[in-house]
Amino acid sequence: MSQTIAPRVRTLLLLLLAVIGALLAGAAPVSAHAALTGSDPQQGAVVAEAPAQVSLTFSEQVAMSDSSVRVLDPKGKRVDTGKTSGQGGNTYAVKLHSGLPDGTFTVTYQVVSADSHPVSGAFTFSIGAPSTTTVAVSDQEAGGGLVGGLYGFARYVSYAGFILLVGGSAFVLACWQRGSGVRAVQRLVVAGWLALTGATLAMLMLRGSYTGSGKFGDVFDLNLLSQVLQTKTGAALVSRLLLLAAAALFIAVLFGAYEKREDEEEKGDLTFGLAIGGFVVAAGLAATWAMAEHASTGLQAGIAMPADVLHLLAVAVWLGGLSTLLVVLYRAPSIERSAVQRFSQVAFGSVAVLVVTGIYQSWRQVGSWTALTGTWYGQLLLIKVGLVVVLVGIAWISRRWTARLAQTPAKEPVKASAGATASKKSNGSNGSAGSAGSAGSKGAKGSKGSKAPAGFGESAGEKETVPAGSEGGSGGGGGKRAAQLARQRAAVATARDKRLRDADPLRSGLRRSVLAEAGVAVVLLAVTTVLTSTEPGRTEEEAKAATAAATAEQTGEALSLDIPFDTGGQDGKGIARVELDPARVGGNDMHVYVERPNGKAFDIPEVKVAFTLKAKDIGPLPVVPDRIATGHWTASGVQIPMAGSWQIEVTVRTSDIDQVTVDKNAQIG
Repeated sequence: MSQTIAPRVRTLLLLLLAVIGALLAGAAPVSAHAALTGSDPQQGAVVAEAPAQVSLTFSEQVAMSDSSVRVLDPKGKRVDTGKTSGQGGNTYAVKLHSGLPDGTFTVTYQVVSADSHPVSGAFTFSIGAPSTTTVAVSDQEAGGGLVGGLYGFARYVSYAGFILLVGGSAFVLACWQRGSGVRAVQRLVVAGWLALTGATLAMLMLRGSYTGSGKFGDVFDLNLLSQVLQTKTGAALVSRLLLLAAAALFIAVLFGAYEKREDEEEKGDLTFGLAIGGFVVAAGLAATWAMAEHASTGLQAGIAMPADVLHLLAVAVWLGGLSTLLVVLYRAPSIERSAVQRFSQVAFGSVAVLVVTGIYQSWRQVGSWTALTGTWYGQLLLIKVGLVVVLVGIAWISRRWTARLAQTPAKEPVKASAGATASKKSNGSNGSAGSAGSAGSKGAKGSKGSKAPAGFGESAGEKETVPAGSEGGSGGGGGKRAAQLARQRAAVATARDKRLRDADPLRSGLRRSVLAEAGVAVVLLAVTTVLTSTEPGRTEEEAKAATAAATAEQTGEALSLDIPFDTGGQDGKGIARVELDPARVGGNDMHVYVERPNGKAFDIPEVKVAFTLKAKDIGPLPVVPDRIATGHWTASGVQIPMAGSWQIEVTVRTSDIDQVTVDKNAQIG
């Protein structure tokens, strides 16, 4: 058996390493989740006098320290005071020393976005006139390099550990309570706990360097560690460690006192208590991801965080239970068919939760079809969906094997071999040298009196004993020889019974399908790990729009937005293009072009536009443009009172009863 398993395990391991390497290589350095959308002075600007401060505007809120923004003179000397301050909204500033010379200055920044990922970059401006500069800016982005790779690997291990810990425990409590006494299951769950604990400690140590210098030597800097502990991510990692201490107590009870309980009523009460306590600990562990990453920021965070917790728990119960079943099928002497059937039902429920929460998360993080196909996040999401579909297809095959197990008439248990019987007689003892595949009276009781096929019923071999006495109870050389022969016969009987059990086509078919599921799950977990460290499609598109608007402001170009609409009636689909010139504070000329999907002008009866600055509670400011041609509407002197990220609403009426209002955000001024 071990010779058969080893190549398959090695294959899975090689597949895992290859996928991780390919995905991490394709995603490195980690995509930023906040983008610089503006600055004062602007990129490449030449100002007559030295400014008192440099300000930076990002697409979302970021976390800054005193060294997050640095301003360097042409010789590379730092000329800022080192104190950053918020200017309202997503704008941050650092004061400059007085008396700065003329020349080109370099601004570098390294901040942490709201969902815990590092962002870095640089730009230049000049005082008086441009000059040569000796400042060399590193090509390595934040989150890259050796430390970034180690941090990404630790994140993968933490997800894998969580899945094994939670899924294995849930499999025992919900599907196969007798599994609490199986050594292979115990090792799997404990391995999950160790992996999650070790990965969490590693992430805590790596975090300061990961979001800072990126130098491996800074991993052991205690000052950086103390700064990490004061951040949202640091608090989440420390909370995870505290919850893992509670999980250690849970494991000790599950595989200790629980396994030893023989009274059915006491065991039932303990099962209920462990289920409640285990759910609380598992939900808490899942929340440490939700509170520090994508779910904690952006759209509908109050709904997204509980949905993310449910999503992680569903993944753990499904894939962790799948891993446990795989180990049991290969390592444990036997498993009842009823346990496999229960897991099939639990897995189906987990997949249902996974689909519902996954659809919501996808809508929240992607937001549009263009982001789904045109961003790295959307493309990864499509790969993940494809893998889930494959996994569900293989799971359906596994369910068919499970159904066939339920329909197959039970066979007689495999009896003890003649060799084992002879060994008992030769030792004159009532001890058993039965094989791992034999099923005696205890096995029958363990399955509540039902007889199962070889390999799916309770096996007496789990409590195998080896006679150590001699014939007639003497301790002479004859007794040692008899004990040795008994062990040899027992080993032969065990091997024979394993061959008989493994020859069962139902068990073999189920093992193959579960092994295939586990292989796909390994790849799926790698894709998910990269996905959680990639900028969501929605925020990437919003950042691009904000950057484009800022660029248009710098170059004096008009702002142009294409907003699709569908009034729901016949021939109600089209695109409304809003152009604002010069897209600055004060008066602007506005043009609205309404087109059909094929690009031709759309003759409609009415168009209305409204501007809203939610950050300052301004608006909506209505604008009713005049129709000057088919599909072309215009308005002059459209007043924009202040700069900001404005929501532009367009109301389109295509008939007397068909009307819709669509909107899009844009940086103006």
